[in-house]
Amino acid sequence: MWTAFVLTLYPEMFPGPLGASIAGTALANGLWALETRDIRDHGLGRHRAVDDTPAGGGPGMVLRADVLAASLDAGNSPDDPRPRLLLSPRGETLTQKMARDFAAGPGLILVCGRFEGVDERAIEARGLREISIGDYILSGGEIAALTLLDACVRLLPGVMGKPNSGDDESFERGLLEYPHYTRPRDWEGRTIPEALLSGDHARIARWRREQAETLTKARRPDLWKAHEEK
Repeated sequence: MWTAFVLTLYPEMFPGPLGASIAGTALANGLWALETRDIRDHGLGRHRAVDDTPAGGGPGMVLRADVLAASLDAGNSPDDPRPRLLLSPRGETLTQKMARDFAAGPGLILVCGRFEGVDERAIEARGLREISIGDYILSGGEIAALTLLDACVRLLPGVMGKPNSGDDESFERGLLEYPHYTRPRDWEGRTIPEALLSGDHARIARWRREQAETLTKARRPDLWKAHEEK
């Protein structure tokens, strides 16, 4: 079974939204599993301290290497095949291809960063791969972990129903997704494009392709350039 193991200072944030909708149904049906560990269980002293001031000075606090390593090592075999990821704003940007690769594996071990950062020695010693969900700063890695997990879980066999139900979604084919319509046919003077009502499958496919290309060129020139270079 595909299993996510999350190390966090706030285990109560999980499963959160992953306990609802298709991810929650899949979790309840045993299509994937979620475990959490409170990093503070391995904190030091009476107050279970997990952080300390940054070496060299500066603002904020830093998650200690010894505490994080102890949390990672507890109950996790060194030869566990699951990738070890640290949610971090300086990491590689999450892509749909990454999500597909992660979903095809045995699961993930996720470390939710907090404070000013994580002691670099823990990242190096425990082989953590840093992943970012975008160019902005969050209060911690928990929301990023939830986002990454949602992107992966929906790709697991049986979660979305039909195996090809996500094939035309944005990023799957290097393009943004085409516009969608449904009943009523006329709404506030806006009508469904005639091509979609034609019953001509080739024409519909052509219209959708053209719309996807137009949207991608206008909104994501970086994606369009990569698509053209394929």
